[in-house]
Amino acid sequence: MKKVAIVGYFGDGGVVSDGQGVKTTIISKELINLYGNKQVKIVNTYNWRSNPLKLVLNCILALIICKNIVFLTDENGVNVFPKFFVILNKLFFRKIHYYVVGGWLTDYLKNKNKLKKYMRKIDAIYVELKSMKENLKNQDLSNVFYVNKFRRINSISQNSLKLYSESPYKLCTFSRVLKEKGIEEAIKAVNNVNNKYNKIIFKLDIYGTIDEGYKENFFDILRKQPDYINYCGVVDFGKSTDTLKEYFALLFPTYYRSEGYPNTFVDAFSAGLPIIASNFKYNAEIIKSGVDGLIYNPENPVALSEVLLNIYENPEIINSMKINCLNRCSEFLPEKAIKVLVENLA
Repeated sequence: MKKVAIVGYFGDGGVVSDGQGVKTTIISKELINLYGNKQVKIVNTYNWRSNPLKLVLNCILALIICKNIVFLTDENGVNVFPKFFVILNKLFFRKIHYYVVGGWLTDYLKNKNKLKKYMRKIDAIYVELKSMKENLKNQDLSNVFYVNKFRRINSISQNSLKLYSESPYKLCTFSRVLKEKGIEEAIKAVNNVNNKYNKIIFKLDIYGTIDEGYKENFFDILRKQPDYINYCGVVDFGKSTDTLKEYFALLFPTYYRSEGYPNTFVDAFSAGLPIIASNFKYNAEIIKSGVDGLIYNPENPVALSEVLLNIYENPEIINSMKINCLNRCSEFLPEKAIKVLVENLA
C-alpha cells in the first residue's frame, strides 16, 4: 500500500507558474524526496470538467491503495472534495488531509455550517499563515495546523545583489495577470511618475499567466502603453530567481480576494528583491514594511505613485532592503516546515 496520494492541480504538463500548481508541485516533490516515487500517487485535477468520472475513479483508487490522502483545492473545489473524501472514507478509514490554497477559507466558512461539519471530520487542515489558524480555531475548527511557507529554491549570493544608483529603475509584477492582481494600478503608477518628470524613471515588466477572461482587456491596455511597459510571458517557477534578480523592486498591488501567502514573495526574497505591496489581506503580516518591502494604503488612489516617487528620490531605501530579503530565505527551508505534515501522516 502506498504512503500518500496527492490530489490537486498539477497543470497540463507545461510551464507551472500559477499559485495552486506551484504549491501542489512543491508538496508532491518533497513527499517524493522523503518516501520515493513508489510511495506517492499523483491525482491531477487539471481539466477535470471534461471527464469528471475519470477524476472520481482516480480518487477512489487513491483511497483504496493509499494510507493518506492529501488534497489541495481553491474555492472552486471546497464544496466538493471535503464532503467527497469524508463520506467515502467511511468505507476505507484513511487519514484525510486538506492543504489550503490561498487565504480565502476563513471568510468563506463563516456562514457555511454544513461545510464546517465535514471540515471537522478531516484529520488535518494545513494553512500557511498564523492568523488564518487562529481565525479558523475561533470557528471551532481544532484540527488546523500552521505550516510555514516552504520552497526548495536557491537564493542568490550577496555579491550578486543588483543595486541601482540611477534611472531607469526596473520594476516587475510576477503573478497571475488579471485585473484584481492590480496590474492596471502598477501600469498607472509607473506612467504617473514618468509623465511627471517627462522621462523614463521606471520600466515595468509584467510576468505571469494571463487570465482567460482578462486577455482581451489586458492586451488592449498594453497596446496603448509606451515602450517602457512590457509583457514578458511566463517563467517556470524553477527559474524565477534568475529572472527576478535583475530588478530594482517587485510591485504587488493586489486586491484579489483569495490572496494568501503568495509564492511570488518567496521568489522575490530569494532574489534579494524588495516587495512594494498593497495593505490587503495578509500582505502586511508577511512583509516587514521598511525592512524587506513597503506597504501602502490601496484606498489612496495615488499612494503607489507616491511610493515610487519617494524611492526614485531616495533609491537607497530599496537598495538597503535587498540584503534583508536574502536574510529571510532560511525561513523557507522545506526540511523544517514539512515536518508538520509528515508527523500527521499515518
